[in-house]
Amino acid sequence: MKLKSMTSVITKSAIVLAACASMNAFAGTSAPAKGVQPTVEEGGALFDTLGATLEVGYDSRYYFRGLWFADNTTWAGVSLSVPLTEKLSLGFGALYTSTVDTTAAGANDFDYSELDLSTSLTYDAGFAKLGLVYTHYEFFDGFSGSNAGVRNGAGELNVGGVEEVGATIATSVGPVNLYGGFYYDFTIGASYAEVGADAPIAINSWLSLVPAVKAGYGFTNYYTFGGHQSGLTHVIPSLSAPIKLTKTATLTPYVAYNISLDTRHLNNTQDSEFFGGVKLGVTF
Repeated sequence: MKLKSMTSVITKSAIVLAACASMNAFAGTSAPAKGVQPTVEEGGALFDTLGATLEVGYDSRYYFRGLWFADNTTWAGVSLSVPLTEKLSLGFGALYTSTVDTTAAGANDFDYSELDLSTSLTYDAGFAKLGLVYTHYEFFDGFSGSNAGVRNGAGELNVGGVEEVGATIATSVGPVNLYGGFYYDFTIGASYAEVGADAPIAINSWLSLVPAVKAGYGFTNYYTFGGHQSGLTHVIPSLSAPIKLTKTATLTPYVAYNISLDTRHLNNTQDSEFFGGVKLGVTF
């Protein structure tokens, strides 16, 4: 198994973000009287923050919508939110994922890498945030169902890239955050729906615990091979512990348990299992 270095990760997913700061200069101002300190105005800026987040992370197992893709993956991602109005914002995102070492049975010499590029619109309706998102998934080493059929030989798709559109909603009820999404995959002509919830618990000023759960449902053979064509895909309960390192940097380790349901029993290397990882996020 060829080791994938972080240099490769950065090279393939390099995205340059820049912002221009503005400064005001005033000429011809009279000198202040002796003994009187001049008032120094705080420098202005075009934006208080860029609205950008940079993240890097590691996952012992890579599950996407309940479907196993690879083991021991590293990833790097960047997202940018641009306010268009007080309630409407435009988002951009890029995420690159690569396996360091996949050890699943039958996965000898198994390489996997993926780049996701997305753009979105989010509207704050007060009662909830509503979103539209378009995503392109690029599979550099190919994707063909359980990744070339590592478990059961299902390799009929041979997908190199996927185009997807989705609608999302996010709201909160008391301390509980609720979210859901519906997505349509143009490449295979199938849909997927997901719901989830989390409830952050503050331990102190810099540490929280966040229990969460997600569940999914695939329609019309959504990356499913054999058995059910439509049905529940998975349930993933998880527990994360965000650690606020600075005002802008947060380290988040997590542990999760993937439970394969109707349409994933035949496609995952393990029917149900624990996995975990860690990520570091920095906001600008």
